[in-house]
Amino acid sequence: MRTLVDIAESQVRALDELARAGDQSRAALIRQAIDDFLRQRVRTSATDAFGLWGRGDEDGLGYQERIRREW
Repeated sequence: MRTLVDIAESQVRALDELARAGDQSRAALIRQAIDDFLRQRVRTSATDAFGLWGRGDEDGLGYQERIRREW
């Protein structure tokens, strides 16, 4: 898909310098930047949405029971 985006002239110059240095096109650099941006912000699995509970072996009820045993 093609899209039209307004960017500052200084950004265009910086992209052109990077493109020349890396032997890539400006468009390739922009696509890479978008991929990096999305990778940082898009959750890739359901466990990412559950914070602490998504990473451990103990579920919420098990945690609650363990903590109450201390009382």
